[in-house]
Amino acid sequence: MMLAACGSDADAEPGSSTAAASTSSAVAAPAAASCPSAAPAAGGTPEWTLPGATGTVAVTGSTDSAAPEVTVTGPFSVTATQVHTLQAGAGPVVPDTATVSVCYMGVNGRDGSVFDSSYQRGEPAEFPLDGVVPGFQKAIAGQNVGSTVAVAMDPADGYPEGQPSAGIQKGDSLVFAIKILGITG
Repeated sequence: MMLAACGSDADAEPGSSTAAASTSSAVAAPAAASCPSAAPAAGGTPEWTLPGATGTVAVTGSTDSAAPEVTVTGPFSVTATQVHTLQAGAGPVVPDTATVSVCYMGVNGRDGSVFDSSYQRGEPAEFPLDGVVPGFQKAIAGQNVGSTVAVAMDPADGYPEGQPSAGIQKGDSLVFAIKILGITG
C-alpha cells in the first residue's frame, strides 16, 4: 500500500509515480540513490528515546546500509510535536518551502505499525515541504541536508481526522524517521 503519509489528502502521495524521487537535480550530501531496506544490526542503542503522554518510542536512524528502527511501547502519544536530530548533516539548510528528496519511515504510535516507508520501497521520495502534513515539515525545515531526524507528532500535526486507508485513526500520534538526501528549488 502506498499512502500520502506525509502529504495532504489533495497532494501527490509519496511513493506514487508523481512523487517518486529524482535526485539528479537535488543538492545532496553523500547519499545513495536508494533507501536501504535491510534491518538494522541487532542490539544497537537507540539514538532517541522519548516518553510520551502515554507509552514510549525509541528511534535508531538509518545508515548507508540499514533502514531505521522505530520501537513503540504503546500506545504512544504526544500532546505536542517533538523533533530530534539523530545525526547532523553537513549540507545546506533546508528552507521551509523546498522540495526535498528523503528516505522515511512512518509509524503509528497507537500500535507501532509501519504505515508508509520509502525504505521498504527502496526508493527515496521527493515532494514539496509546503505539501506535507505540518509535523513532517517541522521535522525537515531548518535541518541540514544529510541529517537524519525523528519526529513524534501530535494528531493535529499529522492526520487530525485520521487516514483510514493507512490504519490511522482520529487522535493517533505518528512517528517518522527521516534521512534528508537533498533539496531542489
